[in-house]
Amino acid sequence: MDRLIEQKRGIKRKHIPYLIGGIFILWFAGWAVFGNHESALRVDKEKVTIEDVSQGIFHDYIRIMGNVEPLTFSQLTVQEGGSVKEILVEEGEMVKAGEVIIRLESKNLETEILNSKDRFAEEENSVQNSLLDLEREELNLQQERLTLELDVERKKRKYLQNKQLFEEDLIAKEEYLVAKEDYEYAIHNRELITEKQTKDSIRRHSQVIMLKQKMENARRNLRLTQERYARLNVCAPIDGQLSDLNVEIGQVVGAGSQIGKINVLNDYKVMTQIDEHYIDRVRKGLTATLERQGKDFQMGVIKVYPDVKDGQFKTDLEFTTTVPPNIRTGQTYHLNLQLGAADESTLIPRGTFYQSTGGQWIYVLSPDGTEAFRRKIKIGKQNPRYYQVTEGLQPGEKIITSGYEMFGDNERLIFK
Repeated sequence: MDRLIEQKRGIKRKHIPYLIGGIFILWFAGWAVFGNHESALRVDKEKVTIEDVSQGIFHDYIRIMGNVEPLTFSQLTVQEGGSVKEILVEEGEMVKAGEVIIRLESKNLETEILNSKDRFAEEENSVQNSLLDLEREELNLQQERLTLELDVERKKRKYLQNKQLFEEDLIAKEEYLVAKEDYEYAIHNRELITEKQTKDSIRRHSQVIMLKQKMENARRNLRLTQERYARLNVCAPIDGQLSDLNVEIGQVVGAGSQIGKINVLNDYKVMTQIDEHYIDRVRKGLTATLERQGKDFQMGVIKVYPDVKDGQFKTDLEFTTTVPPNIRTGQTYHLNLQLGAADESTLIPRGTFYQSTGGQWIYVLSPDGTEAFRRKIKIGKQNPRYYQVTEGLQPGEKIITSGYEMFGDNERLIFK
């Protein structure tokens, strides 16, 4: 007789594969929805630099390097070209204004001076002869004037005599009229000659002025040529120290060439080269600090040059208080240039991470210090020690400031 066999309850062997598959599907779905999908990289914690985010005073300054130069100097300029005959003062020596530093020679100029002297002698002789001719002409005119006066007086006297005789019927009327006409003619002739002499006198006076001016011009030309010869001696324009002298015996230098400088050693300035990134922030009147032998010396910006060359622009600073002892032209100093006022800020130390991120993000450690996560930040100003953080970090957090070149694009770092 058949017996009913009851089915066993519970999980059967054939159901196990389906159960495992279902569990895997549920786990995968949960991971897909709730799991951490950030790319991760395991790194050695000992090989990265970890720093604290802090709250403190941010000093807005930059570190720059400059060279000492005299505040006042004068270029040593050649006024008359020639070849170097003699160097009387060596570079580095002190000189007085007007002291001869270099003697030049110029054969062409010496020839020109000789020709100028010859031309001046000829011109002088010609002018002197012309002046003598004018003087003789003046003497002749004076003599002619005296002759006319004498002639008028004689004819006047004859006319008056004949008039008296005619009135007494002692001479004929014709003789009287002839004497009268001769006298009137003499007066008229004197007037004409006097007018002509007046005009001639004015002409001679103008000629004399022109001749004297011509003579003065010739004398001036000779003097200017002689002054050119005197300028072959290159002299110090001011008192000071000779520097940057760059000529040799026999070297030909042209007029206008700058062959050295005269430095006035009473005061100094520091000339710096600053990155063009700061050109809009650097202006006249900013202050700076120069440290020498453990002491700070205060300086101020006196000039900002507008031109940018090779990504940098020049700036001059002068000492506003005391000058460092034993300072020398050409020395190099580091300065802290203050760009703005200090203020309370969130700060992070400078690091090589900035080269990879441009200050747009940084790795921030988890509270337990086992991981680091990528986070966006905003960096404001920076100085040689700190970056000023305006968004993205809080004081007390820890960050990685060393280089990120080996981390790739991973969002999360796991320390091992």
